[in-house]
Amino acid sequence: MSLSLSRNAPRLDLRAIKADQQSAWASGDYAVVGNALQIVSEELCESVKLCQEQRVLDVAAGNYHAGIAAARRWCDVTATDVPSDLPHGGRMRVEAKSAGVRFVDGDAEALPFADQSFDAVISSFGAMFAQDQERAASEMVRVCRRGRFVGLANWTPEGFVGQLFEVLAEFVPGALGRIACAWGTRTRLHELFGVYGGVHSSVKKVAFRARTPMDWVDKLRTSHGAVVRAFALQDAERKRVLRGRLLELVERFNRAEDGSMLVDAEYLEVVVQRR
Repeated sequence: MSLSLSRNAPRLDLRAIKADQQSAWASGDYAVVGNALQIVSEELCESVKLCQEQRVLDVAAGNYHAGIAAARRWCDVTATDVPSDLPHGGRMRVEAKSAGVRFVDGDAEALPFADQSFDAVISSFGAMFAQDQERAASEMVRVCRRGRFVGLANWTPEGFVGQLFEVLAEFVPGALGRIACAWGTRTRLHELFGVYGGVHSSVKKVAFRARTPMDWVDKLRTSHGAVVRAFALQDAERKRVLRGRLLELVERFNRAEDGSMLVDAEYLEVVVQRR
């Protein structure tokens, strides 16, 4: 299945979609399931060769994992995201601030910085959710210095999280997760970034672990905004069906043999060197 976006596709109401998406993320505590992703950001920072005193921008920062990883390398880090009413956002900001990360409210599609302001621009499972994908890509490149790097971690459509979004799309028509996973395909990445420089990508995996598959699904449905929203929109019977579909998904990917959950979630690590 190709996830490349056709230029002839009907135009979407991006403002309405963006507001809906922000509301979905605000309905959960993403840190509960997102903390397993810190290792992804650490590896991403290595891939873009971050070192002391480089100016780094973390776009669509979310839980600030990428920004914190960059700050650990003694970089001068700015994190940007849309203003959020996440109930747990204050806690996450305190952690990032203690690591030396600065915050600037801003949208990935309209970054509030001058051209070539940063030595590196990174985003870990954040920029991929921009509604206007071409605009977000061009903005990240614009604020990156020539010869330097844009680094991304994006879920692949065929991997565990990509398939999770496919399940949610069955229950929430128009859900954007599956569209976002186009950023996890080499074809779409070359469409978005190829004109700006060399695009290098590697398929990687990050482990999701839980005591049991049922524990993980039940935690997901109360902490991951998109999943919280999907359940909220269903009646009692559809809630039962959705929970069953999520358990089936975990069982399909689970490689644990002791009744616990060990799922390798596939993602694409991307490094763009700007010309």
